[in-house]
Amino acid sequence: MERKLAAILAADVVGYSRLMEQDEAKTFERLKDHRIELVGPEISAHHGCVFKLMGDGLLAEFGSVVDAVECAVDIQRGMAERNAGELEDRRIDIRIGINLGEVIVEGADRHGEGVNIAARLQQLADRGGICVSGKVAKEVEKKLAFGFEPMGDQKVKNISEPISVYRVKVDGRALPARRKNLKSAMPAWAMPVFAAIVLVLGGTAIAWHGVMRSPTLPPVATHVPSIAVLPFDDLSPDKTLGYLGDGMSEDIITMLSRFPDLSVIARNSSFTYKGKPVDIRQVGRDLNVDYALEGSVRKDADQIRIAAQLIDTGTGKHVWAERYDKAGKDPLALQDEVTAKIVDAMTGEKGQVKQGQYRETWGKDTADLGEYDYYLRGHDIYMNAGTKEENDRAARIWEEGLAKYPDSSLIKVKLGFYHWTNGFNWWADDISAELRKANAIGREVLAKDNLTPQVKRLAHWLLALALPFEREFNQAQDEANAAVAMAPYDAFAIGKLAIVPIMGGKPQKGLEQADFALAHDPNALKDLQYTRGWALRLLGKYEDSLAAFKQSKTDSGDAPLNMAIDLVRLDRMDEAKAQVKLMLEKNDPKFTQAEWRQGYFYSDPSIVDGEVADLAKAGLPEK
Repeated sequence: MERKLAAILAADVVGYSRLMEQDEAKTFERLKDHRIELVGPEISAHHGCVFKLMGDGLLAEFGSVVDAVECAVDIQRGMAERNAGELEDRRIDIRIGINLGEVIVEGADRHGEGVNIAARLQQLADRGGICVSGKVAKEVEKKLAFGFEPMGDQKVKNISEPISVYRVKVDGRALPARRKNLKSAMPAWAMPVFAAIVLVLGGTAIAWHGVMRSPTLPPVATHVPSIAVLPFDDLSPDKTLGYLGDGMSEDIITMLSRFPDLSVIARNSSFTYKGKPVDIRQVGRDLNVDYALEGSVRKDADQIRIAAQLIDTGTGKHVWAERYDKAGKDPLALQDEVTAKIVDAMTGEKGQVKQGQYRETWGKDTADLGEYDYYLRGHDIYMNAGTKEENDRAARIWEEGLAKYPDSSLIKVKLGFYHWTNGFNWWADDISAELRKANAIGREVLAKDNLTPQVKRLAHWLLALALPFEREFNQAQDEANAAVAMAPYDAFAIGKLAIVPIMGGKPQKGLEQADFALAHDPNALKDLQYTRGWALRLLGKYEDSLAAFKQSKTDSGDAPLNMAIDLVRLDRMDEAKAQVKLMLEKNDPKFTQAEWRQGYFYSDPSIVDGEVADLAKAGLPEK
C-alpha cells in the first residue's frame, strides 16, 4: 500500500438540492459551465489534478500546499465575479476545504484521513469561503499574503481528535489582487484558445452540445454524438430498487457529461420517460439524440442483476448490451462499480459509441463524407493499426479530408497523432522529424480560436505525448493533466498517457495510471502490460517487469528488447541474447543501439545510456 503527503482540496456547492429543485436543467448546465470555464482550468493552472467528481463537488490533489490555497482563492474570486448580478437565491456558491496530510494511493484515486479531513473542513466553510487545517495555515502563512482567522479546534464527524481550523480571509479588501490569473499561469500560445472556448461556451450551446442532425447544416468538427440516459426500470418483485436504478442513471449522466466527445441530455428531459413504455426511435426524435441508454435492475435473493443496452435511435438497433450480476449487501458500492463499467464500455476512443459511429460512416458513399466522417474513417483504421502500412492508410484518409476541409482542426490534430505514432513505433526513416511534426501540429491547433472541447482535448493529448521528445517533461505532464481533466473517466486515455510520467521521472505515477486503466479497460491488456513493464523496470522490479512484457505484444515492436534489458539485469545473459536475436530475425532486422537512442527519452539521460549498455551486452549492433 503506497502512501504519500499531499494537499487535498475539497469543494462542493452550497444548497445544491434547493437549486436543483428550483430549476434542475439550468442549475445542471450552470454548474457544468463553472467547472469547464473556471474550476477545471484553475486547478490545472495551479498544477493540481481532480481525482474524484461527485454530482455537486470534487476532490483535487496538489503537490504544493501553496498552489492549493492560491487555487482555492482564485476559484472563489472567480465565482464571486461570475455571480455578480445574480439574485441571491440563484447564486451558485462554493465552499472549499484544504488539508495537508498523508493519503493512500490507489490508482488514480486517493483515500484516507488526509482526504476525509479536507471534506470535513469544506463542510465548516462559509458560503463562498475557504477553511484550512492548522497544518496548511502554518505551512503557507509566511509564503502568501492571505489572512488566516483562527476558528479554534473543531470536532468533526468520524475524526477522533479535534482539528485546528482556520478561515481564509477572501472577502473585501482583506485579500490582495490575484498573484497570477489564468493568463499568467498559462503559456502565451494557450490563452487565446482558452478565451475563445469561454466565449463559445458562454455564448452558444452548439459549441458544447454540437448536435448537427439537420440536413441543412454541413457536418463540421463541432459535431459530437448525443445521448439520452433513460431511468433504469425497477424489475424487482417488491419494487424496492427504484432508488438504485435512478441513482445509476443520474451517476451515468454526471460521468458522461465530462466527456467532450459526447453531448448528454440533462436529467429533467430524459427522466420524463420514467415508468412509461417508450419507442426508442421516438425518444430520438423528441430529444434530438443519436443514442439512448436504457436498463433495468432486479434482485434475486442476495444477488442484484443490472442490465444495460445502448440503442441507435435512428434505426432502433442495439449497439451494445451487457448484464452485470453481483452479490453483496452494499447496493451503493454496486451502483458505483457497475456505473463505472457501463461508462467505460460506452466512451473513449474505443468505446461503443465510437464503434457505432464507425459503422455509420463506413456505410456512406465517399461523395457524402463530411469533415467529421473523414475524421471517423481515419480514426477507425488508426486505432487498430499494427503496421506502418495501416497507419499510412489512416493518414491518407485524413489528408483527403483536409484537402476538402483545409481549416479542420479536428482532422489536423489527428494527422499529428499519425506523425507521433510513426516516430514512436520506429516506422519512419527520420524519427526526430516525425516527432517534431507532431509537436508543431499540437501547438498550431491549440493556438487557434474557437476550438471545440473535443479538439482541445486531443491537442493537449498530442502535445503530452510529443513534448518529452523535446525534453519538455514538465510541460508534457501539464498537457496530460489538462487532457485527463476534460474526460477524467476515460480509462483508454489515462492508460495511453501513462508513458508521460514514466519518461518524466515518475514511473510510480505511470504504473498507477496503467493499473487504473487495466482495471477499467481489460481489452487493452497487451498495450497496458507493455506500459506496466516499462514502469516496473524503471522502478527496479525486473522480474515483475519481465512478466508484464511477456503479456504484451512480443511478436511486434520492441518488447523483446525491453525483455532483454530485464534479463541482463537479472544476469540471465543467454535468455537476453535470445530476445535480441528474436527482435532482429522477426521484428526488425535493421534495429540498432542508435535507433533505441532516437526513440527513448527520459528526464534523466543516464537511463537511456544504461539501457543501451545492456542491449550491447545482449548483442544488439551499435549502428
